[in-house]
This record gives sequence, C-alpha cells and structure tokens, in this order.
Amino acid sequence: MQTLAQLKAGELRGITHLKISEQLTEFPMEILDLAETLEVLDLSGNQLNAFPAEFAQLTKLKIVFASNNPFTTLPEVLGRCPNLEMIGFKSCAIKKVPANSLPPKLRWLILTDNNIEQLPDTLGQCVHLKKLALAGNQLTSLPQSMLHCHELELVRISANQLTECPDQLLSLPKLAWFAFSGNPFSQHNLELDTVPCVDFSQLELHHVLGQGASGVISKATWTYNEHQLPDEVAVKVFKGEVTSDGYPNDELQACLKAGSHPNLVKSLAQVQQPDNLALIMDLIPSHYQNLGLPPTLATCTRDTFPADFSLEQTQIDKIVQQMRDVFNHLHQNKVCHGDLYAHNTLFDRDANILVG
Repeated sequence: MQTLAQLKAGELRGITHLKISEQLTEFPMEILDLAETLEVLDLSGNQLNAFPAEFAQLTKLKIVFASNNPFTTLPEVLGRCPNLEMIGFKSCAIKKVPANSLPPKLRWLILTDNNIEQLPDTLGQCVHLKKLALAGNQLTSLPQSMLHCHELELVRISANQLTECPDQLLSLPKLAWFAFSGNPFSQHNLELDTVPCVDFSQLELHHVLGQGASGVISKATWTYNEHQLPDEVAVKVFKGEVTSDGYPNDELQACLKAGSHPNLVKSLAQVQQPDNLALIMDLIPSHYQNLGLPPTLATCTRDTFPADFSLEQTQIDKIVQQMRDVFNHLHQNKVCHGDLYAHNTLFDRDANILVG
C-alpha cells in the first residue's frame, strides 16, 4: 500500500499498481500523473462518493476497486475508460448504475452489497463480461438484454428481491456458476431439523482451520456433548452479513438440506441463536488437501494450480465419477451447489474427494 504523501511528492511515477486507503474524501488529482503506466487502482476503504471527469485520462487502467466508499451512483466516467476490464464497488451505497457507466471491455463487475434496484439495458452490450456479482441488492428484475452476454460464466444474484428466476440467464451458453438463494422466488423460510440444534456455549473453539466470505471454520471440542457426537469437530461460525453467496442462513439451510453422502462433508449439528449462527461438521482428516487454488485477477473465473501439479488419468476418472455422484445426490435433494470449483474440493492421495 502506498501513501497520499508519496503520491503528492511525485515518488510513485512509473508504477502500475496503486493502493491508497486514508479516509480520502476527494479523488487525488495527482493520480492522473500516473496515466502512462497505471493499470490497477485500489481506493477501497475511503470516503469517496465521486470520480472526476478527468478519470478517463487513465487510458491504461484495467482494474479499479473502490469498495467500502459512500458512492450512491456508479461513476459514469468509468464507461469512458477504454481498457478498463474489472470494476469492484462492493459495500458502498450505490442505488443507480447509469447506462453509460459500463466500459466496452468489461469482463468482471462486482456490485455486491449495495442498494441497486435496476440495471441498465446497456449491460447487454458488455459482450466480454465473464463474472457478475450482484448479491445483496434490491433488484426485482434483470435486463432482457443480458441474452447477449454470451461470455458470461459466473452470476451471483442472491439476496435480492427477484420474484421469478431470470430465464434469460438460463440460455447463456457458458453460464457455469449461478447463485440465487435469498430471493422471493427461491425462499422457503424453512428451518430444517435434520441435525440437532445445540447451544453455542456447549462448544469450545480452538485454532482456525480456514475461512471464506461467509464465515470462519475452527476446530472445536465439546463442553457438554448431549448428542454423543464426535469429541473433535469443525465449526463454521457465520459472519452474519451478506456475502457474494447471499445470506448466511441460506447457506446453513442448504448444507442441512443436502443430506448425507460419502463425498459431502458431514453436517452434525447446528446453532440457531440470534447472535450465533453456526454449522458443526465432521473434522476433515489432515491428509486431505485442496484440489486447486482460487482464480486470480487474470484468470477471472478459472481456478489455478501449482506449476508442478499433475494427476494420473485414473485419478481424474475417479474424481469426475465422484463429482457426478455427489451432484446427482444434491440435485435429487433439490440443492443447487452453484460454486463447484477445484479450490472448493478436497482430495487425498487415493483420489477420494470431499465437497463442502
């Protein structure tokens, strides 16, 4: 991360990446002096609510992040940036997305956790768009013009106000990841009792095993094990806020509805308290590891792998067969996973897999 003082002193000339978070209330015009080289601009975590018209001078800019700023309108000037591919304005206060705010080369648009009620028809002109994250808004419909977004691969529309599934998305030829929970058309308001409810005070959390957008997973033991569950368990404590996948309770209920399968991480119990929402699961054996690594900014929707990673054909065949079995099981239980990725899959040396 750089500082505003460095920028004003001219010490950052020639850089390609700039990140400043100092509660800025105005866009630092000195950023324009970096126009010949600047490709990535991150102004997240400030107090900005607008970009100047001169922002379009950043002709080399490919990526802009401005999450956690009090924008109410997505800046129109973004649409005049000729090489801008990635836009991230998460957790702002955006209500309006102007028709001219979407640049011609847009591949990745993140507008999670805002107040957007409507998107412009010009979204359908974004023919390079691959990833679209709109969870946690107030959308009641999506533009029919999205029929033309033939490159779109990943869509998150969870936690909106959609009363019916946007059918135009279902005809997109490359759509592979689709999350839509927490909308009126998909909401059933069921609290499943397929596993027992326990009090959070019955658990003692130990070290963190991992974390994601929706919660933190820790190793835990019981202070009172009334249901005779395994002594050591994994506990996912949900963060209680909207994520790219929607509301935490929707994720919890989906895990419970998924039922039991040899290739699913087993759910053992749940915590349903106002200040604590948690899922208690089997502790995954330590010899399991992630099948892949998450996508990068460059790969957008595609997982990455270590350079020396390889599998035998027999291992691949076994993994694919298990994937087919577990997803048939989920679909029979009317659960759409929506996030099948190598980085969300665990495997061992015998090519046995576990999916969460």
